[in-house]
Formats: sequence, C-alpha cells, structure tokens
Amino acid sequence: MPNVMEDLSKPPVAPPARMTRRSAPVRLIVFLLFLIAAGAGVAAYYHFRDRVSSDDANVDGHITPIASKVAGSVSEVLVHENDPVKAGQVLVRIDPRDFQARVDMTKAAVALAESQLQSARVSVPMTSETTESGTSAAAAGLAGMEAEVDRARVAYEQASGSDLQYARANVASRQASNERAQADLERMKPLVDKAEISRQQYDAYVAAARVADSELQAAREKLASAEKEAAIRKAALDVAQSHVRQAKAQMETSVANRKQVAIRSADVSGSSASLAGARANLEAAELQLSYTTIVAPVDGVVTRKSVEPGQIVAPGQGLMTIIPLNDIWITANFKETQLANVRPGQQVEIKVDMYGKSVTGHVDSISGATGSRLSLLPPENATGNFVKVVQRIPVKILVDQQDGLILRPGMNVDVTIFTK
Repeated sequence: MPNVMEDLSKPPVAPPARMTRRSAPVRLIVFLLFLIAAGAGVAAYYHFRDRVSSDDANVDGHITPIASKVAGSVSEVLVHENDPVKAGQVLVRIDPRDFQARVDMTKAAVALAESQLQSARVSVPMTSETTESGTSAAAAGLAGMEAEVDRARVAYEQASGSDLQYARANVASRQASNERAQADLERMKPLVDKAEISRQQYDAYVAAARVADSELQAAREKLASAEKEAAIRKAALDVAQSHVRQAKAQMETSVANRKQVAIRSADVSGSSASLAGARANLEAAELQLSYTTIVAPVDGVVTRKSVEPGQIVAPGQGLMTIIPLNDIWITANFKETQLANVRPGQQVEIKVDMYGKSVTGHVDSISGATGSRLSLLPPENATGNFVKVVQRIPVKILVDQQDGLILRPGMNVDVTIFTK
C-alpha cells in the first residue's frame, strides 16, 4: 500500500502549459457575460422602477340606450345597424295620429277656457257698474220714500189732530146752537097759537131752528169728512211706510248684489286656473306628440337595433343603442401593490392590441374601492376560509390623442403608467 504521507510531502506537479492557455478565454467569456447580465439588470431596474404596467385593461365608454317614451306603432325606422349618426338625427318615427288628435282636443279646451276667462273679466266691471248704479238708485229711492213718510206723517198728524178736533168742536158748537134754536122754537109754538107773538116772529124762530139744524148737519158732515181725511192720511202714511220698507229691501238687495262683484272676481280666478290647467294639458299633449319622433341624443354608432316598421312598442322598450366613439376612456385594473405612487395627471402609454400601436393618455382618477368589493357578490372574509389575494383597483385613464385609431368600448389594451 502506498504511503500517503510520502505522497503528500512530494511537491505538486505543474499542469501542462496547453491546459492553462485553454481555460483563460473561458474565464474571460464568463466574466463578460456576467458584466452584460449585470448591466442589463441595472438597466432594467432603472427602466422599470418608475413605471407600472397592466394588461388587464379595456376601452370603456358611454353606452346610450334608445327607448320609446310612448306606446304606439312604429311607422318608420331611418337607421341601420352600425350606422353613424349625429346628435338630433331622426332615428325612429311612431304613428302620431292619436297624439295629434289629443293635441287638437286640448287646443280646443284652451280656446274655450280663454273665452270663459274673457267673459268673466268683462262681467266684473259690468256687474260692478250695474250694482253700483242700482245701489245709488235704491239709496235715492229710499231717501225719497223717507221724505214721503215724513210728509204723510205731518199730514196725518194735522188731519188727526187740530183739524179733527176743530171739526168735533164745531159739531159740538152747532149741536148746542141747534138745541137752543129748537128749544126756542118749542117755546114759541104756544105763544104763536095764543097770538102772543106774531107769525113773522115765529117764522124767524122756525128759520133760525132750520139754520141751526142745517149748520149742525154741515158740522157733522165736516167732522165725518175730517175723520175720513184722517183715515186717508193714515192710509197714506201706511203706504209711505210700506214704500220705505220696499226701498230698504231694494237697498239691501243692491248691497247684496255688490257681492256679485267679488263672485265675478272669483270666477275670473277660477277661469284663470282652468286656462292654466288647459294650457298645461296642451303642453303635456304636445310633449307626448314630440315623443313620437325619436332622435339621437349624441353622436355615435348605432348598435343592437331591435326595432322594425310596424312593430308595436311600449313606453320604456329598448329600440337600439348608440355608442359615442368620440368620448371613450381606458379602465385599467392594477394590483393594489402597484398603485402606491400612482397619481392623477401622470402620463400613460396605451398599447392597443387590435392595431399593435400605442397612443398616449394620462391618469384621470383612481376608483374608491376594489373591483371585488363592487362586484355583485362581494367576498365575505369573516367565514373563516380566508385566503389573502392581491386585489385589483380600477384606474380611469383618458386618451390624449388617438392618432387616427378608432377605439371601441370593450377592446383590450396594455397600459403603462409613468409615475415620475
């Protein structure tokens, strides 16, 4: 067995010179590759350290549904699928005859309400003037009747006072004169029979008795006439008082008629309200009529057209969709670990898969919640089966220049945000 210690004590044998020359270029190549890899790593680090990228991004935009606001039969469809349209361009027409008839009816109602209002306005001053003149006439009539009552009262008081008393006193006086003349005549009869007085003297007593009797009759007739006059005056007073009561009633009626002015004014207000209601109905009918012509609200491209002529549509029924291609943006879903340095306004490079070209944009805003939290069924991590998953947060990016490229909602893009 060879001695190991002896072998170790022997000096090492130098390798051949040809092997040394071969290993030197290999070391050089390895060193150069290492330098290249290190340089590439440093360059990649400096290249990617101020940018974040995501391929989970899509073109987004407004999707404008077109629906009918009224029910009816479609009379005309003026666009086709994928046609470009301008705002205000007519898309669909619905048969307007029913709505036009309703507009005509409401116009007639407005005209009727206007005529009623005009009539009510005219009746207010006419009623005011009529009732005012009636009140004035009633007041004048009442004053005249009251004056007539005063005159009738004075005449009645005179007829039932001094005139009647005078007639009664005159009757009493004539009664006394007649009784004395009759008594004198009775005393003279025996004397004339005995011829103690002459026939002439007796005839004088007879004539005096007759005169006294006739004067008594005249006084009685005058008393009866005075009593009748008093009764007439009393009746005249009663009539005058009844006239006063009638005048007062007419006055009260005239005053009550003055309230017709307020009633007519209220009629004006009611007619005005009716006219306003009729005009509102007309505006509503005209608005419904305008809904029979459906126009494009924005510029865009017609998509998902589902209406044909002759079709019966209902309010709210979808007819087509308009996509405005001039108002689009990018919705990019970044990992939450990528957004620490992302801010609104930062420049963005957008590579469009369809064209293989890139356009520029800038960050507009960052969503307030993650996509999973805004989903229909958000995750419930309190169940105990929690697995931590990196969440994605939507970022809205506005396109600065499309460079002639047409971007349609739903297209795939890759975005890179330059954070510095």
